[in-house]
Amino acid sequence: MTVLTTPTQIEGARLLTLRAMLKLELLGMHRSKGRTAYAILKSMGYKGSRAEVLAQMDEVRNNLTKGITA
Repeated sequence: MTVLTTPTQIEGARLLTLRAMLKLELLGMHRSKGRTAYAILKSMGYKGSRAEVLAQMDEVRNNLTKGITA
């Protein structure tokens, strides 16, 4: 079992979760309450359409996994 203890690890997990949520939004699913992942990511400074933001999140994911394996 992995335990996330540092703020960097927690923020990385949050970004990965938002990326997964955004992928589901692109497939047509949505949350019943609260803001969408797209709206949350836009407020964090990401720009572009949902597909463009997903591409940016893919880069973030790749950078996070490089840091884990290195």
